[in-house]
Amino acid sequence: MPSQQPEFAESLNVGERVRALRTSRGMTRAVLAGLCGRGPDWLKKIESGERELDSYSLLLRLAAALQLSDLSALTGEEELSQPVPLGRLNHPAMPEIWAAVMMRGLDASTTRDGTDVGVLQGRVDQTWRLWHTSRSNRTEVGALLPALIREAEDAAGSLEGAERRAALVALSDTYRLTGQATAYVAPAELAWVVADRALTAAQQADDPLAMAAAAWNMGNILRETSYPEEALRTVTEAAELLRPSLDDSGANERRRGLYGALQLHAAVTCAREGREGDAWRHWDAGDQIARSLPTGYTHPSTVFSRANVDFHAVSVATDLRTSGRALSLADDIDPDAMPSRERRARLWVEVARGHLQRGDATAALHVMQRARAVGVETVRYTPSARKATADLWRRAPRALRAEAGELAASVGVAVA
Repeated sequence: MPSQQPEFAESLNVGERVRALRTSRGMTRAVLAGLCGRGPDWLKKIESGERELDSYSLLLRLAAALQLSDLSALTGEEELSQPVPLGRLNHPAMPEIWAAVMMRGLDASTTRDGTDVGVLQGRVDQTWRLWHTSRSNRTEVGALLPALIREAEDAAGSLEGAERRAALVALSDTYRLTGQATAYVAPAELAWVVADRALTAAQQADDPLAMAAAAWNMGNILRETSYPEEALRTVTEAAELLRPSLDDSGANERRRGLYGALQLHAAVTCAREGREGDAWRHWDAGDQIARSLPTGYTHPSTVFSRANVDFHAVSVATDLRTSGRALSLADDIDPDAMPSRERRARLWVEVARGHLQRGDATAALHVMQRARAVGVETVRYTPSARKATADLWRRAPRALRAEAGELAASVGVAVA
């Protein structure tokens, strides 16, 4: 059970609150840091104030490890009430998805004969398109995933030869999509199972492109569960496997697109760790790939494209806390060039974060309202968007406090 909300002097910062809570529970730094997937030196820097704790996911990890019921116990912002998820499912699609993933193979009555793998892959591709085009993508895709998972599992288990390998690719693509659709709302154990199954199916299919895409997906899970070094190693190793074939004039567009997507993933991972030189080096590699692809090319699931490379430049600059550069880059972007509604919403979130870093809450509120209009579920279920929404409510001028409160309520961020 979560602990009762502790009482602290208002002057205590986040690090001091973490230290007080840890010692009151008799926990060593090594134990608490381990529960968050980090090392004791990292926690020591947090507690001493040497390092700022600005990661929403790590704040939630610390709060959960300390068995707190509300995030405000760590932030000290008592006017903001943000429940700490302690393994509860908080999206209506999750129970059915959980059952499809965790209960596979237990119901023999689901076995089907005569599966058309081409039709199955077509449905998977169509569902990926829905993920990128729907304003309520988690809800709409989440409703389709349970049946798709079961059918892909059945096809991979019942077919043979080339058809089985094709079914395994469809299964890997399905689990990658499941990882995207359940990010931040699934229990950690489901996220890991889904990522592992996507990679295993791709390996069993012996398909290099499927393996690279699954590595991109695994990198997402590793990064968002606070394993940045492992995430970076996973995507860079996958990129290295693809790189030798890129010099071949016969290298297809999808291979180049996946290589570029892996580079952009590495760029963001490095930026979040403050590794500026590495971040821009990986971004440059992705930029070069985008220049080598035909105008208008977009990878179907990662949506790697010229527009996505430009979007990632804003993300990298924002994560490096170079807000002036981020906003300048954003000024030159046409959001409508990106075919993914989800990515367009995330771009506006990054722009809002840049305005918040510069202390301009009015501009940030306007931009976050645009993000919500483009993809309400992207804002509702993405930690960086939720944190920006909460920050807005706290920082908004009195004349805009009602609008900031309405934004918070519409995306499920509770404020007092």
